[in-house]
Amino acid sequence: MKLLFSALTLALLATSTAFAGQGAKVNPPYDAPAVESVDQDGKAVNLADVYKANPYVVVYFYPKADTPGCTKQGCSLRDANADLTKEGVKVIGVSTDTVEAQKKFADGQKFPFTLLADKEGKVVDAFKVQKNAKGMATRQCFIIKGGKVVWHDPKGATETQADEVKAALKELK
Repeated sequence: MKLLFSALTLALLATSTAFAGQGAKVNPPYDAPAVESVDQDGKAVNLADVYKANPYVVVYFYPKADTPGCTKQGCSLRDANADLTKEGVKVIGVSTDTVEAQKKFADGQKFPFTLLADKEGKVVDAFKVQKNAKGMATRQCFIIKGGKVVWHDPKGATETQADEVKAALKELK
């Protein structure tokens, strides 16, 4: 009996881990925050303009540049960037790091996409992303289409973030 209970417990844990971080369609879609920030090069980025210029925008949040989970999340999207670009997706990463930290992270990992240095937390607050005890953004991901948030992953994935985004795009089309 103990063996059966242990096996069932392990199966439930594996199932909950496998589905951790999976997002869902937002129904009804709502206006994406039209907020401004600066990128890893210190240049101003107006998200409303980004939404208008791209069929889809993925905005993903992570706690801290150059940390293991955040690197896995970013590298997942980096490695899938060619496929995502073919689907009309523009990727933007956001953390409360400094411009310098974002630049080092982007250059070190060869990220082909924009990282926003949201030191003041304006983008985090506009998207209503929770902050951890240290004031850093929690891991989350959003897909915006036509200026509307159409998909949200409130837990944020790490190494599977790109797979989840690709699956969501198939569902959204």
